[in-house]
Amino acid sequence: MNMSHEEEEEENNLSLSKFESMLKTNKVFFFDSEEFEDIVLHYMDTGRINLAKKALRLGLEQHPKSTGLKLVHVEILIYDDKIEQAEKILNEIALLEPTNEEVFIQRANICSKRDQHEKAIEHLNNALRYTDDEADIYSMIGMEYLFMDNLEFAKDNFILCLENDEEDYSALYNVVYCFDFLDQNKEAIVYLENFIDKNPYSEVAWHQLGRQFYALKEYEKAVWAFDYACLIDEGFLGAFLEKAKSLEKLKRYQEAIDCYNITIELDDPTSFAYLRIGKCYEKLGNKEQALNFYLKTVHEDPLLDKAWLAITDFYISEKNYQKSLYYINKAIGIDGENSLYWRRYANINQYLNFIEEAEEGYRKAFENGDIELDNFLCWSDVLYVLGEVSAAFEILNQAKDLYPNESEIQYRMVGLYYNIDEEFNAIEALNLALITDFHKNYILKDLFPHVWESENVQKIIKNHNI
Repeated sequence: MNMSHEEEEEENNLSLSKFESMLKTNKVFFFDSEEFEDIVLHYMDTGRINLAKKALRLGLEQHPKSTGLKLVHVEILIYDDKIEQAEKILNEIALLEPTNEEVFIQRANICSKRDQHEKAIEHLNNALRYTDDEADIYSMIGMEYLFMDNLEFAKDNFILCLENDEEDYSALYNVVYCFDFLDQNKEAIVYLENFIDKNPYSEVAWHQLGRQFYALKEYEKAVWAFDYACLIDEGFLGAFLEKAKSLEKLKRYQEAIDCYNITIELDDPTSFAYLRIGKCYEKLGNKEQALNFYLKTVHEDPLLDKAWLAITDFYISEKNYQKSLYYINKAIGIDGENSLYWRRYANINQYLNFIEEAEEGYRKAFENGDIELDNFLCWSDVLYVLGEVSAAFEILNQAKDLYPNESEIQYRMVGLYYNIDEEFNAIEALNLALITDFHKNYILKDLFPHVWESENVQKIIKNHNI
């Protein structure tokens, strides 16, 4: 008579209790070989290898000819990298049971451990000839192809696995991983829609379908798919999170907030949810609630530098630069190699007229990989204010190497050349700047008013405006 899953689990628990009682009392109880197999595998699955070995030793003492226990022994030997011993036992079993699928599976495990993935696949294909559980074998073949970076073949085998066991969600995740890696989002959608036709209550499939729509920026369809996942499993945290993110993209901020709040009710509050709720409230113009949730974020996770940055930007938008400086320093204290934080630090100090600190910020941003045009321009501007004209030239020349036809660089060069009395170079740079983008000549007026007011400069500008 076949036992239900619950009955089987209850029997396994009884066997475990009985075995652990035996260890405590030093009495020897009898277990059949299958009970020992289950006990050993349980301890292996839970990482208690010493107990697994003890159970195996006692099992082999009571059942020295048990093929099942010998195969479990092989698993432990492979785990311990005792490959030769494992192969010896496998050869002995193969002589007695040449069609035992587990022999081929363990040979495949050995080959896989040696990075002989093609040989592993050969052994697994042999196992397919004798197994009643094709799904597991196809899944193992899929993993071997993953190890070989052959995503197409891996995907095909995970699909075969699911054709034999539609509830193998690990295989479903792996199929989608392959589609994602191959940039086959549309193909993934077709596959998932067909899978859902056969399994309409698969919340995992609906969730993965939503992720594909999200990747294609089809946010309405993403919300639709995540809705089904949430309806099927009202505790599906990931689906509510993804739905909230999609609603944000659609600018449906209040609905997104409601979704994030559900995730907080389902599990312990996360800094991610608090941060996103804060962002949504800010988009809705509810500044008090936005700040409230940003502060909750840093309370939940004081090391989340993105939250400190969010508070920084909040205070910048309020023109409260003293507070924004305090919070950007918090972010830099957590991640001092983040160029974005250094740029923000520089901007704030420039607003506050702390020019030396601003220069340090732009320099640190550059040292940490910021080679955007704005960083070069702002850096050169503060160097000019500090009277370091040659250093400002050097920065602009670096910028010219990366952005050779930018008028914003050229107009600044005009001002700097006039400051060191190199009028010929200044006029040459001015003509080039005006040809490149005449309408940006306001840069001279804003940064170098004394140059702008020069008769010669005004005459050249008028000549270009004819």
